[in-house]
Amino acid sequence: MVKEWATVVRWHNGRAVLRYGSNSGCGSCAARSTCGSYILNKIGPKTEYQLELEVSQPLVVGQKVEVGIPEGSLLRSAMLVYLTPLVGLFIGSGVMQFLFLNQFIIFLGAVIGASVGFFLAKKIARYWEKETLYQPTILQIGLPPDELKEQV
Repeated sequence: MVKEWATVVRWHNGRAVLRYGSNSGCGSCAARSTCGSYILNKIGPKTEYQLELEVSQPLVVGQKVEVGIPEGSLLRSAMLVYLTPLVGLFIGSGVMQFLFLNQFIIFLGAVIGASVGFFLAKKIARYWEKETLYQPTILQIGLPPDELKEQV
């Protein structure tokens, strides 16, 4: 299960809008001064994403929740997005190379094949979007921020 902590931005009628950022595991490792991932993460943009989920339990703005998605679903999605256009590109160029010897026609076959693969991936992704296996789920709900008070 791939997990990420998110912050509640809004909750209304069982729908929660969550905000999460792309955090890498960098920062605590001893090799961070020479690590390429740490340097790229530091100079890159700090991106934040929003996600809307159904949550039966009432949430408070600022509350932390842990969201997860199964690794298998994530891997299948990545393979669909990256490999389908690539396979289309190879099939399109291979068919055109078999039929024609002109390099420009082979190139057009590759572009058309990649485009067909992209649109096929988009259609399959829309179908998968409805399945619960590909939906993120809330794994843990943290305490609301106003309940974390320090006692002196």
